[in-house]
Amino acid sequence: MTSPEKEMSLLKEALLRWSQAYFEQDDPEVPDLEYDAAMRRLQALEAAHPEWATADSPTQRVGSAPLAAFQTVAHRLPMLSLDNAFSDKELVDFDRRVTEKLQVDVVEYCCEPKLDGVAVSLAYQAGQLVQAATRGDGSSGEDVTENVRTIANVALQLEGDNIPAYLEVRGEIVIPRMAFERLNARARESGDKVFANPRNAAAGSLRQLDSRVAARRPLSFTAYSVGVVEGQLPNSHSEVLRSLKRWGLPISEYMETVSGVAACGDYFSRLGTQRDALPFDIDGIVFKVNDLGLQERLGFVSRAPRWAIARKFPAQEVGTRLLGVDFQVGRTGAITPVARLEPVLVAGVTVSNATLHNADEIHRLGLKIGDRVIIRRAGDVIPQVVSVVPELDADAPPHNRESIVFPASCPACGSSVERAADEAVMRCGAGLECNAQLKAAIRHFASRKALDIEGLGDKLIEQLVDEGLVQSLNDLFHLNVGQLQGLERMGVKSSENVVEALLRARSTSFARFIYSLGIREVGEATARALAVHFLDLDSLLIATTEELEGVDDVGPVVADHIKAYTSNPLNQELLSCLIESGITWPAVQVDSDDGPLTGMLWVVTGKLLTMSRDEAEAKLRALGAKTAASVSSKTTTVVAGPGAGSKKKKAEALNIPVVDEEELIRTLGGPL
Repeated sequence: MTSPEKEMSLLKEALLRWSQAYFEQDDPEVPDLEYDAAMRRLQALEAAHPEWATADSPTQRVGSAPLAAFQTVAHRLPMLSLDNAFSDKELVDFDRRVTEKLQVDVVEYCCEPKLDGVAVSLAYQAGQLVQAATRGDGSSGEDVTENVRTIANVALQLEGDNIPAYLEVRGEIVIPRMAFERLNARARESGDKVFANPRNAAAGSLRQLDSRVAARRPLSFTAYSVGVVEGQLPNSHSEVLRSLKRWGLPISEYMETVSGVAACGDYFSRLGTQRDALPFDIDGIVFKVNDLGLQERLGFVSRAPRWAIARKFPAQEVGTRLLGVDFQVGRTGAITPVARLEPVLVAGVTVSNATLHNADEIHRLGLKIGDRVIIRRAGDVIPQVVSVVPELDADAPPHNRESIVFPASCPACGSSVERAADEAVMRCGAGLECNAQLKAAIRHFASRKALDIEGLGDKLIEQLVDEGLVQSLNDLFHLNVGQLQGLERMGVKSSENVVEALLRARSTSFARFIYSLGIREVGEATARALAVHFLDLDSLLIATTEELEGVDDVGPVVADHIKAYTSNPLNQELLSCLIESGITWPAVQVDSDDGPLTGMLWVVTGKLLTMSRDEAEAKLRALGAKTAASVSSKTTTVVAGPGAGSKKKKAEALNIPVVDEEELIRTLGGPL
């Protein structure tokens, strides 16, 4: 008879091998039932003989009781972002800057696929995994240790020689494509919601408060760099990665070193042609100066290293056929045509719908139902139809083509539709009497940046409106547990939680309340400017168009939209009812009028490393500045972080100063 110790060893070996086959090779060796039975047997033996249990046992990956919330972890070294190159010229320019600063002719680069997943940091103390954290804002992230411990290819205990006393490993968590398809197939079979793409699935899995849920997801980790290290490492980035592999951490099998920028271009082209055949999604290639000493000489800018760049792939385009056009009604009544397509795989995602924007865009494309079309995932995210193409076989019989006819009435409520002279979209004029607009308005009203009503999700909103329980925004505040409990998937506890969330939502701020109303063109910054300018609701309601135009960030068009909203008797009645239902806010805090930035108007755009945009704007206002969401001739300074686009270009065109995050920090008086 096999001893318990020997059986535990055999089970541990088998489970590790089966996990590797399932999660890493996408080739399961045994049925799930057999795997689960072996796991339960090992758990029972370890409970009976804890002296033989080990830290790297597969049972340590199963998951533990749910957490109340994630703890914040400060990164000892910031997890910086990378600068991007979107063309061969930008890659060549990067190489020129590197070689000129180093005063050399050719540099050796380490090339790696840029995985499209979730960046994490793993901390190992004496070789044992002690903490895992998400990238977060670069300065701090969330402690996801319990979830990361469940990932099959994450080493819980490093093995080998010369392991540093403390080692921070950085990498990406992804879900391989085939594993993602199996995950969604199981979700469809059980009637659960499917994930949009592998990245969303990985991010959602990693942020599960119940690590037992994460343990059931096919997450995979790939190391790509190190952070804080207490000990010796090799002198090159590629050899550091090979050391990590020897110690038991997975690295990209496609990692290569090349000499010179031309070889970088060749690697980019080669991986680009293999992209769709790879087992995981990638959105570019990362090139890093391989010599760590040279990296140190090159240093960093405020947000990114000077010794690395991400060469991004262009948006992927694929041909398919237009099967039909559906019309969706948005929050403001805009009727948007949506293409129904023969399903096709684009950038790792099966696409069956794409936006057509408006009638003008359809006319520009010369688009008809039945056409072969090219669709693109712009930024590898939003599918759109970009062109009509000839049939693959010119001699084939012509495909039936039908003109796309816009509805004469609202497809949701049947009300009349019209197109304003200065707009490209058709609109339903029924307002919140149209159920589609009402549902969209409630989603906006309950969103995180508005009243932040937890638990009021899309499915519940659909039911509330369809069942007639909510016919206006104000009806939300008169819902009770009994009404909610009668709806699908709403038990007593979940109903009580929604009622409590609605109670909490009654206490808000004036700016959030204005934003929650969903007035056309009124975003967060405009809502805040209106709140500071008018201080109370009555003053806002009686403001003239001219007075509205006197508010920072409000031009003639926005002023017209606000005045149209506030002068509508139905909206006036709604606002009165909302106040009667108990919505309140504290007095508006007026920004300093004698600070060092008084009289200045700042715009913050792009992603910041050391703080969020909201935090940056709040700090600027505390020093007397005003902030806006858009650039105009009144703007005095623009802060442009990574990803800044049209706002930065407009500022440059208007000769408005554009500063980076480093200059912003100096202005705020903080340490660099």
